[in-house]
Amino acid sequence: MFRRLFWWNLLLAVPTVAASQMFASILGYPLPDVAGLAWVSPVLGTVIYLWGGRPFLTGAVAEVRSFKPGMMLLIALAITVAFASSWASTLGLVSQELDFWWELALLVVIMLLGHWIEMRSLAQTSSALDSLAALLPDEAERVRDGQIQTVAPADLVVDDVVVVRPGGRVPADGQVVEGSAAVDESMITGESRSVRREVGDRVVAGTVATDSGIRLRVTATGEDTALAGIGKLVADAQASGSRAQRLADTAAGWLFWFALGSGITTAIVWSVIGSPDQAVIRAITVLVIACPHALGLAIPLVISIATERAARVGVLVKDRLAMEAMRGVTTVLFDKTGTLTVGRPTVINVQHADPDGDAGHLLALAAAAETDSEHPLARAVVRAASARGLDVPTAGDFTSSPAVGVTATVHGHTVQVGGPALLTQVGAAELPAADRWRGEGSIILHVVVDGRVAGALALADEVRPESRAAVGELHRRGIEVVMITGDAEAVAASVARQVGVDRFFAGVRPEDKSATVAALQAEGKRVAMVGDGVNDAPALARADVGIAIGAGTDVAIASAGIVLASADPRSVVSVIDLSTATHRKSIQNLVWGAGYNLIAVPLAAGVLAPIGFVMPMSIGALLMSASTVVVALNAQLLRRLDLLPADLTTDRTPQDIPAPDPVPAGSADPGEDHRPPT
Repeated sequence: MFRRLFWWNLLLAVPTVAASQMFASILGYPLPDVAGLAWVSPVLGTVIYLWGGRPFLTGAVAEVRSFKPGMMLLIALAITVAFASSWASTLGLVSQELDFWWELALLVVIMLLGHWIEMRSLAQTSSALDSLAALLPDEAERVRDGQIQTVAPADLVVDDVVVVRPGGRVPADGQVVEGSAAVDESMITGESRSVRREVGDRVVAGTVATDSGIRLRVTATGEDTALAGIGKLVADAQASGSRAQRLADTAAGWLFWFALGSGITTAIVWSVIGSPDQAVIRAITVLVIACPHALGLAIPLVISIATERAARVGVLVKDRLAMEAMRGVTTVLFDKTGTLTVGRPTVINVQHADPDGDAGHLLALAAAAETDSEHPLARAVVRAASARGLDVPTAGDFTSSPAVGVTATVHGHTVQVGGPALLTQVGAAELPAADRWRGEGSIILHVVVDGRVAGALALADEVRPESRAAVGELHRRGIEVVMITGDAEAVAASVARQVGVDRFFAGVRPEDKSATVAALQAEGKRVAMVGDGVNDAPALARADVGIAIGAGTDVAIASAGIVLASADPRSVVSVIDLSTATHRKSIQNLVWGAGYNLIAVPLAAGVLAPIGFVMPMSIGALLMSASTVVVALNAQLLRRLDLLPADLTTDRTPQDIPAPDPVPAGSADPGEDHRPPT
């Protein structure tokens, strides 16, 4: 609307200004003696006032009705005074010096330009929502009665099975029931690397299967999908208030009274020392200069751009106050499982009973026996064999025993994989390495072939490759990093050494995590709690800033002020950097917007008139518009902020992370070594 109004009123303003006798006398060119030319400026000026000025006039009425005077009322007051005085001059009721048609046209056009810039900038901040909406495919392929039907994503219901072909977008949240594919989730999580999704894994609407096709069972559609949740978070964040915004609104309110008082004082003083005409000119100039346009734009634009910028890298701001508070955080408290670690067991060591034996062959046998099991430890063994490219043989006669393990026949040999109960059952002793692994907090599985122990596997919760880099970056910013976990001391110590945290709390029950946050706060620390948003909800709510990480398909977490769609803990660094940059830009814009008005108003009032300087109204309008452009451009610089430092953007694998120092043997929870029922 403002763009259209600007261009049309600019076309009307050109003849209005050119035909103005006052403007012609200022530039020194003669107006042609054409019948009716004297009415061009009044007629077109009236159209400009009523049409181009309508947004400001209606905005002023709204501010009066709400008893919240602001910039719209000031703009409306300025153009209304100019309109009335110009008509009075045209009709010969007052001096010709009060012919402000050209200044009225210029003022309205400049104001429309400023609002166009503002609206365009604010519209750009909503592009993240538009992008999210565009992620859903136009069509989905549903499997019904063995036939593939092409339907709209909106027609899908929970438990429908859909086909996602290579390169196709996932139409709804679901669980993979057939096939596997590398899924590009960057549009949702901000993570650039594709993630392998296999049978049983969940996928999110809008993501892309890059290398192969999969079939999935729909678990959520429409407003219940993660994509819709993310969109709601972004929209709510853009609509939410902030401390800086309240400060700007307060400043704008005070500026109105400052401007009104200055205008009245200027009119009185110039009426005494000058003439009524000069008093009106000076008063109008003061009102134009004092319009808090730049101040009103300063904070909303910065916050909106910051929110949109965050959404594009998977940082979803639910509460802007939480974003503002991040810059003052002194301690980041990470929950271990699912945050610093991936939250699933991983094979970290394989040892054959025979020093000359092939550890790879041992792992392949174990994977063969575990192939038909759905137990998390079994899945970890199978994944490890697949990741190493091992040739896993086919197994038969599969059986499982709760709390013991699995048994299968592989190449005519009986292969068993299990925990301590399995060794007790077969009457065998564990390998000597088991004590050392247990001291490091690992879960131990032994592989028994034909009744004899052939080797052992050590499994532990896999540390995210990015965790060490995230901790290092937080340390470089002078922030203490603390880890909290319900795991045993040995497990916590092992992870703590790998990622480099300053200290850790082990054996903490979920309901006691909030007390740990309170204890850190009692030490005078400002704490940001980073957790999975489920068991950590009380702690997230208690912390100065609650951050839910790795939300994936659960983005509507009420206890967190910030949600990280990506499971990458380095996003916490991005939040801190964005919070710091946003605060800096907000202060810069506030200083410029308010400071400009406080300095320019006295000049417009004519305080330098004794030395021969009187600011023209047109110059005041131009300077006011220039301040708005400066504020807008300064806010746009946030788009250039690199939220991930260069040394964090390099992909790292677990092998890139230095091995931890040896951890002294500790008393791990004995229950961790017992394999739960398969």
